[in-house]
Amino acid sequence: MPRPRPEKIRGSAHAGAIPEPGKTSHMLAAILLLSTQQDFKPIFNGKDLAGWTPKISKYPVGENFADTFKVKDGKIVVSYENYGDEFDERYGHLFYNTELKHFILRVDYRFVGSQCPGGAGWAYKNSGIMYIGQTPQSMTLNQLFPVSAEFQFLGADAGQTRGTGNVCSPGTHLLKDGKLITQHVTEVNGPTIEGEAWVTAELEVNGKEIIHRINGKEVYRYEQVQYDPTDADAKPLLPKNKLAIEKGTISLQSESHPVEFRNILLKKLP
Repeated sequence: MPRPRPEKIRGSAHAGAIPEPGKTSHMLAAILLLSTQQDFKPIFNGKDLAGWTPKISKYPVGENFADTFKVKDGKIVVSYENYGDEFDERYGHLFYNTELKHFILRVDYRFVGSQCPGGAGWAYKNSGIMYIGQTPQSMTLNQLFPVSAEFQFLGADAGQTRGTGNVCSPGTHLLKDGKLITQHVTEVNGPTIEGEAWVTAELEVNGKEIIHRINGKEVYRYEQVQYDPTDADAKPLLPKNKLAIEKGTISLQSESHPVEFRNILLKKLP
């Protein structure tokens, strides 16, 4: 999705001129927008997967089974063309190699093509960004998903209502308004995106709150991600006397439906 260009700030016709009503606020907004955009840095070079590591269930860390994750035309493409006739629960994640604590992540995504044969019904036009997650090296060989929170991306067919931007919590719980949320999927009533349209998702983790935005609009916020102490994958990761997760990995999902990612931008926060 193309980014809006900052407005050009033109000088007044003569020194000391008083700005027209409303012009000052527009100028300040333009300066803020330009500053904000300049704070974001690309973490995908558009040429190869340098700085990223795949982990696909049933395969060792670093093995990009069947060329699941590839780069084409400046995009990260998730493809199943070499999977044959069965997805076989080979869920995959492409991990950014640097763990993060406080940040804003922005990415464009879109669903394309047809689901891989054997993919689960719920995985149709389904992908996402895992965040505050465990490292790929700490995952077991057959583990399906990293212990993390997920900014879930959903696509819809014509006439279907299927909101994107939900929160999923493999091996974790959420804390919102002081209350613990233990269900796996928290629906947020995000917008329905049909077809193969590009969507801009933005994730903010600032130390006080976690915020999901879709196409510039907030769809959900909550306070914290915690380990689920009863989850088999989470148990080996539990620190002593603490359940809150303060930092971790981000990763892009492969869940059986082809999806493309571009313009992956990161802004680190204090």
